[in-house]
Amino acid sequence: MTCQTYSLFVLSVIMIYFGRFGNSLILAQLQNDIDQLKADFNASHSDVADGGPIFTEKLINWTERNEKRIILSQIVSMYLEMLESTDKSKAHIRHISEELYTLKKGLPDGLKKMKDLMDLSKLQMSDLKIQRKAVNELFSVLRKLVETTSFKRKRSQSQRGCKC
Repeated sequence: MTCQTYSLFVLSVIMIYFGRFGNSLILAQLQNDIDQLKADFNASHSDVADGGPIFTEKLINWTERNEKRIILSQIVSMYLEMLESTDKSKAHIRHISEELYTLKKGLPDGLKKMKDLMDLSKLQMSDLKIQRKAVNELFSVLRKLVETTSFKRKRSQSQRGCKC
C-alpha cells in the first residue's frame, strides 16, 4: 500500500467497521471524492512517505472492539478538524465531511477518555500525597480489574462451550 492510499484505507476501515457500506454509501463515489481530496492536498508529494503512516500504524495496536471505537473516534475527529479549513463549496469535501459526521455520531466521546489517560500519565507517583491516595484506592482498583477480567473469562468460556 502506498502512502497515497492511506487516507482511503483508513476512511474505508472506519466506514466498513461501522457498517456504512450499504444503501447510503457508495464506495466508488467515496474513493473518487478522496482522490479529489488528495489532489487538493497534493498528496502525491514526495514528503508524504516521510515517517510512515500517521493513522494506520495506530490502528494495529488497538485490537478490542471498544478500544478501536475510541481510537477511531479520535481519528474521525481529526479528519473533521482537517476538513474544517478546506473549501466546503467543493462537493467531494462536503460528501466526505457528511459521511464522517454521520460516523462520528455512532462513536463514543474518545476525547474524554484520552484526557483521562493524559491526566494519569501526568501523575507524579513520587509525590507522597499521590502515593497515599493511590494506596487508599488500591483495593477498589483491584476489584474493578477482577470484575473486568472475570467478565471477559466468563464470556469467552460461554462462547467456547456453546455446541450450537
